Parts: sequence; C-alpha cells; structure tokens
Amino acid sequence: MTDVAILGAGELGGSLAHVLARRGIVRRIELIDPAGQVAAGKALDILQTGPVEGFDTQVRGSTDISRVAGAAIVVLADAATPTADADPLLPLRQIAQLAARSVVLCAGPEHRTIVERGVRDLRYARTRLFGSAPEALVASMRALVALQTNGSARDVALAVLGVPPDHAVVAWDEATIGGFAATRVLQQPARRKLSAQLGPLWPPGPHALAHAAVEAIAAMVGASRRTVCCFVAPDTAHGERARTVALPVRLGPAGIAGVDHPTLSVGTQVALDNAMLL
Repeated sequence: MTDVAILGAGELGGSLAHVLARRGIVRRIELIDPAGQVAAGKALDILQTGPVEGFDTQVRGSTDISRVAGAAIVVLADAATPTADADPLLPLRQIAQLAARSVVLCAGPEHRTIVERGVRDLRYARTRLFGSAPEALVASMRALVALQTNGSARDVALAVLGVPPDHAVVAWDEATIGGFAATRVLQQPARRKLSAQLGPLWPPGPHALAHAAVEAIAAMVGASRRTVCCFVAPDTAHGERARTVALPVRLGPAGIAGVDHPTLSVGTQVALDNAMLL
C-alpha cells in the first residue's frame, strides 16, 4: 500500500489525515508540521479514534520535513500556525529535494497559484503537481442540484471548470441527473440560477476540502475510478500562455493520467477560454 505525507497540521491537514485514515486505502500517513507537538497530538488523537471507528491505518506526527522522503504522495495542506511572510514555494522546493518522484497534491482553495508557479517556475511536471479543491466545489453543486430536483446528490454527475469564484462554469451540456441529461431535467432559468451560486460557494470548508483530497488520493492508489475535478496547470509545450484552471482529470499512481475535455456549448466554451487567459 501507499505511504502519504501531509504537510500542515492545521484544520484542513488534521481533517484530511483523519478522513484518509478512516478510508483505510493507504499504509501510513505522516502528518508534518513545524509547530511544536501539534502534528504529534493530532496523529495520536486519530490513532485513538481507530478502534472506535474501525480502522488501523498507521498515523505519525512529526516536525521533521525529511519524513516526506519515501512517500508516494505528498499533500500540501495548511500550517497549524500560518506565517504571513513565508515563501509559498518553499514546501515545493523541499519536496523536490527530498521526494523528487512523489506526486504533489495541493489541497487548499488558495493553492491554484502554487500549482501554477510550481509548474512554471520550479519545472514540476504538470501531471504530478495539481490541486483537488475544485472537487469540493463540485460536491457542493451536486448537493444544490439534488435539492433543486428533490433527488439525491448521488444521482448527479457534473463538472465545474475554470477559476472560482468569479470565472467558474458548470458543464451543463454533459451533466446528468438520474441518468438523464441535465438540460432535459432542469430548464435554462434553473441552470442559470444554480450557476450563479458557484461564486458564493467558494471557498469550501476544511472538511469538504479534506474529502475532496481523499477522493483524489483514492483515485491515485486504485481504490476509485472516479474522475476528479482538479486545478491543472496549462500545457505550455506549444508556447501558449494560459493559467491554471479546474478541469476533470483521470488519476493514477503517477498523477494525472489524462485530462477530460467535455463538450461545451459555445457560451460555456467562451467563458472557459476567458478564464484560461492570463
């Protein structure tokens, strides 16, 4: 099974470690934070919860960044004690030195720029540095659609593309509700009203972000075959300038195995193209 290291034992990092341990899909979780015994304390709390909730995933807390070495997946979460003047790219530089082959998953809603700069400035491969926060936004939108249709969120399949909160769009043309095209089930005024709620839903809360990150990890370790909406850096191989946006991706052990580009209406495609422009 896979080893996962989580950098940051703040509210998001702690929730992520707990949710991931409870899923039982990885062998060991290293929760790392420089703030005293915060990571160790949260790791112990999760371990003590294991017998109650029925999981036995190994969880260890540490202040030592070198423990990322050997982890197949490194997750950037939130520091227990944020530092305003900290270099946002420092964790990526450290990971590049200590765990050069690891896939790096950025779990925070503010990490879109980290993904972009990591690929552009630090030369990370766009397939192994990406962010999972958009999946939490997808989950929120699925819940709203379920409320609108008096159904279940499990029956709703959709993707959110672009740059939230101001430049995000729902791919309604390929969305389905209970197996039927969303454009048949929901009239255009209802779809427009739902799309207008994307902005206020951002940023998602720590628990939703933790679940989104775990869904991405589950796909990477083979415990799920779900498509996950992630922040993906642009492909600049042809010299085109663009910015990191949310797109549906297929994940595997090496990170992004493929990007799914849904068929969009003219208006939605124009909105996505505008979001991608620098």
